[in-house]
Amino acid sequence: MTDVRAVAIDLDALGDTHALWSDWLASARAVLGVEPTALPADRGQAAAELDRRGAGNWRTLLERYSEDRAPVYLRRDAETSAALRSLAASGHTIGVFTDAPEPLARVALAQLGATRRVAALEVGAGALERILVALGPDALVFRTREELIH
Repeated sequence: MTDVRAVAIDLDALGDTHALWSDWLASARAVLGVEPTALPADRGQAAAELDRRGAGNWRTLLERYSEDRAPVYLRRDAETSAALRSLAASGHTIGVFTDAPEPLARVALAQLGATRRVAALEVGAGALERILVALGPDALVFRTREELIH
């Protein structure tokens, strides 16, 4: 059996970011000129669509909204924090992947207290595949909170 030295964790296993994204889309609808229901459910594809439509400085707007409201949506969880500490203490390289855009992902990691333990972050469409290239194909993948804490 291979000694796994790297782990890839879905950002939403650390804290669910979907409500923050959805509420930002709803609040920015008028500024962006895009109905949230007109965007793909996959946030990586939605980001590409916002870029394609020329939705201006949507990344900056998302970052500001996320910074202001992340404490309402994301709370540190003792069990996931302990799991991250344990993985880091045992020498694992930790990578995080998400379909969420980079501004939201970075703010979420900071709010959840995970930034310093994460060696690599991949966002958007194909994030899991890119993080596995960065960490190596033998990296253990955690997609849910339950997988991470057990």
